[in-house]
Amino acid sequence: MSDVDKMSFEDAIKELETVVGQLERGDVALDESIALYERGAALKARCEAKLKEAEEKVAKITLGEGGEPKGTAPLDQS
Repeated sequence: MSDVDKMSFEDAIKELETVVGQLERGDVALDESIALYERGAALKARCEAKLKEAEEKVAKITLGEGGEPKGTAPLDQS
């Protein structure tokens, strides 16, 4: 599953949707279902990590005295 660690968010979410679809159909053997579930869990974790990265990069614009943008500051997490 180490390839999951290198996936973009878009690739991981697309594959996760495929895995969920296969599991929902229920037309795979038990062993394959378990492997798909494990793959899905890894893909979900990757998506969550990529979303957290993006969230941490979000910044708000700070304004100067005249109301003009003067830079950025970290997003308040409270």
